[in-house]
Order: sequence, then structure tokens, then C-alpha cells
Amino acid sequence: MTTTYNELLGDITDPNGRAIFDPATGELVGKAPFCGVEKLDAAIARTKAAQPAWSARSADERKSLLLEAADAIEGASEPLAELLSREQGKPLNGPNARFEVGSCAKWLRATASTDVPVQTLIDDEEDYAELRYRPLGVVGAIGPWNWPMMITVWQVAPALRMGNTVVVKPSEHTPLSVLALVKILNTVLPEDVLSVVAGDGDLGARLSSHPDIAKLMFTGSTSTGQAIIRSSADTVKRLTLELGGNDAGIVLPGVDPKAIAQELFWGAFINTGQTCAALKRLYVHTDVYDGVCEALTEVANATPMGRGLDEKNVLGPLQNKAQYDIVAELVERAKDSGATILTGGTPDTYAPGYFYPATLVSDIDNNNPLVTEEQFGPALPIVRYTTVDEAVELANALDVGLGASVWGPDREAARTVAARIQAGTVWINSHGGVHPMIPFGGVKKSGYGLEFGMEGLKAVSAPQVING
Repeated sequence: MTTTYNELLGDITDPNGRAIFDPATGELVGKAPFCGVEKLDAAIARTKAAQPAWSARSADERKSLLLEAADAIEGASEPLAELLSREQGKPLNGPNARFEVGSCAKWLRATASTDVPVQTLIDDEEDYAELRYRPLGVVGAIGPWNWPMMITVWQVAPALRMGNTVVVKPSEHTPLSVLALVKILNTVLPEDVLSVVAGDGDLGARLSSHPDIAKLMFTGSTSTGQAIIRSSADTVKRLTLELGGNDAGIVLPGVDPKAIAQELFWGAFINTGQTCAALKRLYVHTDVYDGVCEALTEVANATPMGRGLDEKNVLGPLQNKAQYDIVAELVERAKDSGATILTGGTPDTYAPGYFYPATLVSDIDNNNPLVTEEQFGPALPIVRYTTVDEAVELANALDVGLGASVWGPDREAARTVAARIQAGTVWINSHGGVHPMIPFGGVKKSGYGLEFGMEGLKAVSAPQVING
């Protein structure tokens, strides 16, 4: 399937809808057809009615359709990437818009091709028991604005693969990207198997309490996740929650700062820092502290920022004014505390968009708000430590635990340190990379439940034991 940007946009916009603006320029991108609770309820009813026929299809039939849907995404990849860049702000190149659209197709293919076999639990002369995984029914999916297309696929693909139908509620900041993605998917999928309804937070609240939603998948803030837990209680709804993170990185003594600087930078500044599992606080051993600060500063100063449609840029704006204000305030508080701004920290360089320059902050106290609060933007605090025990204690001190990383010349020694860190995933000499076959999820207030691979498929299914 091929389509143009204007054709794609025309299919999903409404002249009477909510105006969505480019965070890099302030220009109108399009008007999204925002709906109320009544239309959401109607979409849930249609999707529920479509579920029995979808689950009755064989696993191979569902696999084939999802693979075809991946092809459809690739056929519309360039207009999808352009829309994503205009609406979310992320550049076309680097680990950004084209990367995100490509990852949607990759995840669909990997998920479609993964089986959850029947497991024989016992089979002897006296007993027989097997474990199967059955569809739940209708799955609700609430996504964020930072990776709107990719995270929607993370939620939708496993649910559909296992025979569920899905209702998607995109972020009110990036509805057009998700509406376009679902439009492309629905050129392949049967009618009403996948529905999308854009709107404000009241739609998310309704999804989390609706009796016909069997499972809710949510990626977003911890505070919203806590509200979902409360509102889902009466229906005893299954939940997968990928919530806020404030990921720590520990740089061990003996590293070559220049050798790790690029990976460190992108671990923190991927998507201009707007990633749940980005590196958000860096602990560096005193022996290599100055070298790491210098090497990171060189990389930051050489990394172009600007409007995403300019092919040379790989860093973009903050997606919205509220997030811009959070980053700016946290950096100002770090300045006021006496911390050193190695680079960046001057937010008016790239006006008129919500651009905040890549900012590195050294000589900062571990209790500073830029360290203890999730900045979710392009500002990295770098904290000096003297012993590994101290670094581990600092990394584990917060009430979140999505990801973390350990950087060192001895991989086995780094793994030993990693095993002591309280996080769902700990990377060695990299940060934030995900794979469709490697389970991902957080601990503490970063949420619960796993996504990706076979564990992700099981998470959108009901286990059933057949005994006898």
C-alpha cells in the first residue's frame, strides 16, 4: 500500500476537531476528531461484538493478517514518519521518526511470528494436565505522546495475536499519529477488530472502569497509573502498567570515556530525553569523572537540534509546553544550587518552538530535584561517587525502577553490579535498547506486568489448565 502525506492526513482529520500544532514551529498540523464517552462506549460495543469471530480464526490466520499489516505500514512509512515528526516534533533521522515507524513493522512481524505452545504439565499413568492461554476479550490500550506509534503497536500487536480485539485511546497531544497508524492497520484487519477513539482524559478513565474491557494496557505517568488501578478495581480488570522511570547509570572506574560517550549520550538523549527508560541520572566514579564530563560535552555540542523535517537534525523540541516548563524549571533550580552547566541551559536559542538545548549538569548534589525528579527531557545530571557500594545505594534510593545501566571495561564485573540494582532491566555498556523478544517491565512505582516476546503474549491472555 502506498499513500501520500496529504491523503493520509485527509483521511483522519475533522474540520471541527481539536487543533494540533507542530511543537517545533507552532504551525497547525491538523484537527483531530475528538470524541466523548458515548462514542467510546459505542466503539467498545462494536469491538466486543467482533471479538468472537476474531478469536475463532486460527493462530496462523491472525499471524498472516498481522504480517500483512506490517507490510502496509512499510508501504506508508514515509507519510507516517512525516506526520509523526510534525505532530510529536522528533526528527525524521536518527533514532526518531523513521526509526519509530520501522520499529512498528518490526514489532508486528516478531509478535505475529511468536507462538505460545500448549504446555504439558504432567502426563503419567495417573494424571494428565496441560496449560493453555486463551484470549481475554476486549483489551483497552492507552498510549503516551513520546513514542505514540511504536507503543501503540507494543500494546495492540500481542493483544490481536492472542485473539483479543482492541480499543485504543491515544494521548491528546499526539492523536493524529495514532489515528493514522490505526487507519493503515485497518486496511488489512477485519472490521471493528481494532478501534481508536481520540479524546481527553475522561476517555481513559472510562476505559479503566468499563465492564467490557477485560484488560487495560497503559504507558504513562505513575500518578495516572495509580488512578487507573483505583478505577479498575470494581471490575477486577487485568492491568499492564509501564509507568514513570528515573533511570540510573553507573560508570565504573577504568572505562575509556571517549569510547562510551556516544552510547552514553544517546542513552540519555534519545527522543530528546523524552523516553521512559532513558538514562536520567548518571553516577560516575571520581577517577573518570572529568573525562566522562568532557567526552559527553563534546558529543552534545556536535549533535544538531532543530525542526524534525530538516534532514540534518537528530534532536527536536519538547513535545508540549508543560514538559518544556518542567525541564526549564529543574535546570534553573540546579543552577541556583551552584551546580555547573557544562553545556546548554539557555532555553531561548531555538525559538519559536519548545526547544531546550541538550544540557549537561555536573557538580550537582544527589538530592537536587534534577536528580530526584524525572525531568523527561534533554538535561542530564552527572553525580560523582567514590565507591561502587555508594553508587549502588544512590541508584536504588528512589521509589522507581524501570531501567538502569552499568558501564565498565570488565563485562562480568559490570554484571555483578547490575544484579544489585533494583530495576526491571539493567543494560551493560548501553542504555534503553529494547528487543521484541526480550521481556520488558518495571519494578517499584515504575509499574508491573511484562511486555514483548512470549511473556508479553501471556500477559494479554487468560491461563487455563485442562486437568484430566
